[in-house]
Amino acid sequence: MKRARVAYAGAIHEAMPFDAQHIRMADGRVVAEDAVVWLPPFEVGTTIALGLNYADHLKELSGELTVTAKDEPLVFLKGPGTLLGHRGQTRRPAGVAFMHYECELAVVIGKTACKVRQAYALQHVAGYTVCNDYATRDYLENWYRPNLRVKNRDGATVLGPWFVDAADVPDPHDLALRTLVNGQVKQQGHTGNMVNGIPALIEYLSSFMTLRAGDVILTGTPEGVVNVDVGDEVVTEIDGIGRLVNTIVGDAAFNINTLET
Repeated sequence: MKRARVAYAGAIHEAMPFDAQHIRMADGRVVAEDAVVWLPPFEVGTTIALGLNYADHLKELSGELTVTAKDEPLVFLKGPGTLLGHRGQTRRPAGVAFMHYECELAVVIGKTACKVRQAYALQHVAGYTVCNDYATRDYLENWYRPNLRVKNRDGATVLGPWFVDAADVPDPHDLALRTLVNGQVKQQGHTGNMVNGIPALIEYLSSFMTLRAGDVILTGTPEGVVNVDVGDEVVTEIDGIGRLVNTIVGDAAFNINTLET
């Protein structure tokens, strides 16, 4: 089952797919998908993100790295202001040289997990959605440790459009994913190439922090990240999960006239 959260006519509604251009809200109304404001498709708790969790992406950046697939997972947290929904606009600050998308499978926790072993980890997953987690490389302290300014930008972590029940995803490690920029495929990968799979990540994270319903784990991105610019439409897709659309805008759209400090 797929479901979403949207804002329409002054209220927040749960919605489901109807056809290619329409959604059906919980009250029965059918509306065009571009007539609503799309929100992240579930009530988000803590957002936990993985860096360098695909073997090909590690290889892609190998000239800049001192970490390897044998190291502990590279994990960082994201604040609530980073989150954005389907069809939203993400700002590219003026003067930035390299800002790129990251197509990621997002894993949504469904029940409390504390010190959970891998064999039982997937029992704690409620479902999945698509994430596009932008990074601004200009702001990195170095090339292998994402810092606060890179990964906690307002509106730079896009989730949606659908929350897909875990029962409807037989194997989350057997999904193709891709990113299109202005209709051209720029990134392709497969969740089977994760360095640390979902059960391993849940075991690792729950060994030192309690995971709760609504927490989301962003599982990393494969190789193929390229620069995007103002006006670009970026589509991140994961087979069976969804097609997430986002547009890059400049400072003017946010009434910002000066460079960030």
